Amino acid sequence: MNIQDLIRPTIKALKPYSSARDEFQGNSDAMVFLDANENPYENGVNRYPDPQQRSVKSLLSEIKNVPTKNMLLGNGSDEVLDLIFRAFCEPNEDNIITLPPTYGMYSVLANINAVAIKEVQLDAEFQPKVDAILNAADAHSKLLFICSPNNPTGNSFASEAISNLLKSFKGIVVIDEAYIDFSNEESWASRLLEFPNLIVTQTLSKAYGLAGIRLGLCFASEEIISVLNRIKPPYNVNELTQLKAIEQLQNKALTDKQVSVILEERDLLVASLKTVDYVSEIYPSDANFVLAKVDDATKRYNQLIEKGIVIRNRTTQPGCENTLRFTVGTPEENKKLIEELKSLSTL
Repeated sequence: MNIQDLIRPTIKALKPYSSARDEFQGNSDAMVFLDANENPYENGVNRYPDPQQRSVKSLLSEIKNVPTKNMLLGNGSDEVLDLIFRAFCEPNEDNIITLPPTYGMYSVLANINAVAIKEVQLDAEFQPKVDAILNAADAHSKLLFICSPNNPTGNSFASEAISNLLKSFKGIVVIDEAYIDFSNEESWASRLLEFPNLIVTQTLSKAYGLAGIRLGLCFASEEIISVLNRIKPPYNVNELTQLKAIEQLQNKALTDKQVSVILEERDLLVASLKTVDYVSEIYPSDANFVLAKVDDATKRYNQLIEKGIVIRNRTTQPGCENTLRFTVGTPEENKKLIEELKSLSTL
């Protein structure tokens, strides 16, 4: 596969913007910076941030076992996904393939970028239908979005199915691993060298508890990362986000402890949901949430709102009729959730 054949012609011809901080590559110690028209009075954020987020990437490289040359960071995963659209999808000409039920932003970004959407619904076990996906693809199918562990179902997709899609799909395969830190499955980022058309996205919003700073991660070949770097905004990750990310990444023990507690609480939540009489099915989860089928999802959702508990009603999603999605909270929050769910049994 020649990745260059998949890139939009306008992007290949683009001369990227060169910022002041991109042009100066030397040691910044004791230098007087008069190049970027910044306010010279020091307050901690008066200078532009590192446009390549080198310190953050260095820590991520150690944790994720991915070379920094294979990384791009974005203002949340949504910016990373949008960059992928703009790099590879010609508006009003190309299309993407999504596998509902799945993360809704793929379709939103496709509509924003004037890219058609082909949907191939997951099977009854919420697994991808490989043959149907490949049959749906045409010469203009540039991106295939795979969310694993999947949102809203929580399950991971079969490795063999994903491998077959990576080998046979003629475009870019984007594997969204927002919830990979809660799973025992190995990240597909470990196989970047094997699949030149692979992009893996992750986030610090879930396991690392940094949803408020908006930092998305992208792992891909040097060739793809080079393309995305050409079109990203020059200072897309601000200084405060970088500093907070560094602080959290340096305290990996805290993240590991919190993830361990969340997984224990997930198991307890699943066990408790089994005792609720109007819960008819609980789906396997490799994420920090649990999807469950109930008798009347809208009714139960509204009842919990009245009790002061906000969950997600997923009943409108394909294959998810009368399902509710419960994020795993603190032990105290989960206890309150179960108490209120049981109290609704007679209502």
